[in-house]
Amino acid sequence: MSDPEDDPTRPTATPEESPVQRALRLKTARIEARPKPPRGGKFQREQAARVASGRSKPWMKK
Repeated sequence: MSDPEDDPTRPTATPEESPVQRALRLKTARIEARPKPPRGGKFQREQAARVASGRSKPWMKK
């Protein structure tokens, strides 16, 4: 498997880019590359129909 640092499609670092800026750029690129959940339609209706987060804590009731 190739190293992500060797990927020719990634944006090249500028000479004045600090190591922290480079790490942040690589991190955001990895996050953006993750598969996204489906949007709209049946999936969104199912999410809206779920129990509210406060209702799922029976120990918080009187």
